[in-house]
Amino acid sequence: MSILVCGGAGYIGSHAVHQLIQKGEDV
Repeated sequence: MSILVCGGAGYIGSHAVHQLIQKGEDV
């Protein structure tokens, strides 16, 4: 699954991106 995260530079966004990468998602 490919996921586009808007606002990835923010704390919540970067945390979400990190969690998705841990799950092996293509961010």
